[in-house]
Amino acid sequence: MSQDLSGRTVVVAGSTSAAGVAVVRTLSQAGARVAAVDILEDRVQELSAAYENVTGYVCNLADLQAVEELATSVRNGLGPVDGLIHLVGGWRGGTGIKGQTDGDWDFLHTSVLTTLRNTSRAFYDDLATSPVGRLAIVSAQSASSPTADGAAYAAVKSAAEAWTLAVADGFRHLQGGSDSPLSMQQSAALVFVVKALVDDRMRAAQPERKFPGFTDVSVLADAVQRIFDLEAKQINGQRLSLTAGHLAGAPA
Repeated sequence: MSQDLSGRTVVVAGSTSAAGVAVVRTLSQAGARVAAVDILEDRVQELSAAYENVTGYVCNLADLQAVEELATSVRNGLGPVDGLIHLVGGWRGGTGIKGQTDGDWDFLHTSVLTTLRNTSRAFYDDLATSPVGRLAIVSAQSASSPTADGAAYAAVKSAAEAWTLAVADGFRHLQGGSDSPLSMQQSAALVFVVKALVDDRMRAAQPERKFPGFTDVSVLADAVQRIFDLEAKQINGQRLSLTAGHLAGAPA
């Protein structure tokens, strides 16, 4: 990808996952100032030392006060934020509807939804005033085609999508409204949709497996970089499918 993100500040929440590392690396190589955020201090330090323009921040994103303090630290250290890429999550499943445990629900609700609510609120004003404000999450196809075994996961992912699309509506109203001829839409909130993500470590661990329909984390990273170059009005409030090698639903 060729987009130059020099001068832009992007927060990557959940930065030490395989997807997070790929996104941090790509944004850093594009020249962005990257705030790599995670709760794992040693891995955050390792990540920030590995790439240029990357500053590590340790934060419990489920704690709103901690997130608000994080937002102040990022602004003071790197400047106003232009992008928030939310990659915090996890998978929990059970056997049928009765096998959906309270413990799994609480984990998913906290890791997927609470962290998104906290970060999007803390950085909302930055994203709304940036000339290229972007909020992006990764959701799953199962959110719109849930199974009984994955009921809790699909429900929480669906709620995260709804929250993100509500943020998109907030941006739309702040920036003129969709029916206004003078609308200057500059900020966008959107959902990347995948079957699941795959990385080299997963392939090495299961060399016999083909991972059909999975999206490589490098494809996600390239898509994240690309959204800063697409017009906000074209992607705001959109669910964009990440198929093998391209960003479906966005202009070519």
